[in-house]
Amino acid sequence: MKTQNYDVIIIGAGGAGLMCAGVAGQRGRKVLVVDHADKAGKKILISGGGRCNFTNIDATADRYISANPHFAKSALGRYTAQDFIALVERYGIAYHEKTLGQLFCDDSAQQILDMLLAECDKGDVTLALGTPIDGVKGENGQYLVRYGNKRAAAPSLVVATGGPSIPKMGATGFAYDLARQFGLRVVEPRPALVPLTLGGDEVMFRALSGVSADVEAEAGGRTFHEAALFTHKGLSGPAILQISSYWRHGEPVAINFFPEQAPGWLCEAKRAKPRSTIKTVLADALSRRLADVLAEKIEGKFGLSGKLADIKDTTLQDIEQHLAHWSFHPNGTEGFAKAEVTVGGINTDDLSQKTMEARKVPGLYFIGEAVDVTGWLGGYNFQWAWASGLAAGEVV
Repeated sequence: MKTQNYDVIIIGAGGAGLMCAGVAGQRGRKVLVVDHADKAGKKILISGGGRCNFTNIDATADRYISANPHFAKSALGRYTAQDFIALVERYGIAYHEKTLGQLFCDDSAQQILDMLLAECDKGDVTLALGTPIDGVKGENGQYLVRYGNKRAAAPSLVVATGGPSIPKMGATGFAYDLARQFGLRVVEPRPALVPLTLGGDEVMFRALSGVSADVEAEAGGRTFHEAALFTHKGLSGPAILQISSYWRHGEPVAINFFPEQAPGWLCEAKRAKPRSTIKTVLADALSRRLADVLAEKIEGKFGLSGKLADIKDTTLQDIEQHLAHWSFHPNGTEGFAKAEVTVGGINTDDLSQKTMEARKVPGLYFIGEAVDVTGWLGGYNFQWAWASGLAAGEVV
């Protein structure tokens, strides 16, 4: 079997891999990108409901989770959201800001993928898609990669295969296995940006499937003010997906159902509408179905029935606190199958934050979701893909 020689081999044709390939190729490097998937950028195409939430204008390092919270600063500082926006604008791709700094294509995610592939074309990058990796080894300053019925060698190997989230898209733990093969450590991966499941006494909330509310959700010391959605399995929606990245099994999730209300609002409601009930007051701000369930729980907990006029102010204040710190106890998540990304990955202590190269294995690089850097919901993970891909692409 003849070995084809390259300057750089990149395993993974997702956002990070394509970004790295385009940058390296346009530096004059001979680049090969290999992926077992039959098409490049599959996660790009499904992102943002098919419109690709390609970055977030607030993508700073404090919006990322990592065992080393400082690791992402270098790459994100050198390639910002504004830099990627400039690239998007050069290709004439129309976009808009949806909420909280999230940027989406006006038309289709295909435009972002086409842009990245065009950047690769400018660098004469070779793409080998639909070809599983049969083996990787390093010897004599070269990395040998067997794929399909071919073999390639290069002094630089970039691993951009992501984490195990969304396995139906072909995601695997390949990057972790390869890292361990070369002596790098892996921070235990777990599902992130994932719905939470409810059981036990909280199963009754599943009956609210399809009901949403604007809430503050807190877990793991972080709070997010966005929508929560009840599902037939438990809790989802942006607020829940965000805190799922911080939640640990066995911990509660605190929900504030009235984040905009000032203290004393129930007492004010009592004076304004003394003949109202807890249920009717809740239904003024929440869906009737949700108000019914919360009122039933509250009335049972506090031994109430009847009008607000019959409830002491101190009790109403206690009810306010209960509604502001409603404690759910998830029994798990919906797993990697429903997780948008993965928390954990290649230990950043084993990588250069400037180049993404393995500290003790010259020529070996890990970028994108494979690394223990996980962004919030809303374009942050794509920005990490672009930034880490460029960081490696500039030096391989």
